[in-house]
Amino acid sequence: MALELRLPELGENLTEGTVVRVLVAVGDRVEKGRPVVELETDKAVVEVPASAEGTVSEVKVREGGKVRVGQTLCVLDGPAASSGGEPASTAVAPLGAAPVAKDPAPAPPAVPPAPPNALTPAPRPAAPAGPVATSAPAAPPAGTSAPAAEGIRVPRFASPAVRQAAREVGVDLSTVRGSGPEGRISYGDVLRAAGALAAVGSPEAGADPLPDFSAFGPVERQPFSGIRRTTARRLSHSWATIPHVTQYDTADVTRIEALRKRQAEEAGPSGVRVSVTAILVRIVAEALKAFPRFNASVDMGREEIILKRYVHVGVAVDTEHGLLVPVIRDADRKGALELSEELARLAERARARKLGREDFQGGCFTVSNLGGLGARHFSPIINPPEVAILGVGRASLEAVVVDGTIQPRRRMPLALSYDHRVIDGADAARFMRWVVEAVEEPVRIALGL
Repeated sequence: MALELRLPELGENLTEGTVVRVLVAVGDRVEKGRPVVELETDKAVVEVPASAEGTVSEVKVREGGKVRVGQTLCVLDGPAASSGGEPASTAVAPLGAAPVAKDPAPAPPAVPPAPPNALTPAPRPAAPAGPVATSAPAAPPAGTSAPAAEGIRVPRFASPAVRQAAREVGVDLSTVRGSGPEGRISYGDVLRAAGALAAVGSPEAGADPLPDFSAFGPVERQPFSGIRRTTARRLSHSWATIPHVTQYDTADVTRIEALRKRQAEEAGPSGVRVSVTAILVRIVAEALKAFPRFNASVDMGREEIILKRYVHVGVAVDTEHGLLVPVIRDADRKGALELSEELARLAERARARKLGREDFQGGCFTVSNLGGLGARHFSPIINPPEVAILGVGRASLEAVVVDGTIQPRRRMPLALSYDHRVIDGADAARFMRWVVEAVEEPVRIALGL
């Protein structure tokens, strides 16, 4: 019996991926659980294992190609042959996952995936699956309001991420006419309905046509990777829908650097060294408890602020594949040494593309440290659905007046971007001063001051 190994559900709002490597060839014997392809999703490369055993008779995908949920990856000639009848098909599924039903309906067109990171919104109820009527005469343009019959809410196709975006900007999806197939609503439709695209576009929305650059010289077009596509969509959405304000300050890290130097000498060449980022994550974790509004998300649809009673901090990691933001859970319960070890592990796994979706979920606040790359000042963009992010620049020696004398002090620039819908300027000033004073007097954290 021929067994069709199909791509299973990849996770919340993920409908496709890019094949990085095909791990089997025609004639290979495949055992249950053996990986058959490596697939790049939004934020990671995952191995897709077989849920059945058999001999590969046909490979249906190629490296670099797109593959959708429900699409056949390869065909096996299995031992469990049936006498007559049409061939059965099974799913390629993670261990413990249920197989996909035989002959699944074609997957709907892809919609902007919600980037993982402790950043992914909690699952919301799915949209009704009925088709949207589109035959009414004189239909308004996509992304604009479409009146519905009085007392009736017309069901609309939209992904959970798009519904979350609509709630954040106060758009009623039942009044939006989608531009996708069968009326599917995209990020661009939501932003157009909210009027946000008047100032800022999105990767999906109608931007001005580009000139023919090849008329001026040779050009090369490079398609977005999954990570770059997600980054572009999320940052466009963040900048278009969140009123950003950035506040700047400088912290004296002379004492922290002295502590780090002493700790490194005690640890020796093979020991774990405390990093500046780990210290800042620990300080931020305490600051989030002192200022709960910074550990929150905003629900514009319900006009509510969601205060979180846990402290998970995301840390931006630069990789050759793009920016990733894995999350450290319960950062307020860990010391600087433990945080340094965890940060090193996460960074190594991120650069090796070995992080799972769970490594990006649940974040409350993000720390982005570009100091190691020599950057001094920058304005970080908020990572939704968070409401604030701390940018860290390179520390440098400066001449500072201390007790009437000029002394060399190592000072580090900080930039706090925050969502002005939730956080007022005075609260941001107090938060920033708390962080600066904790950096300059790290004993405050140890003593709980």
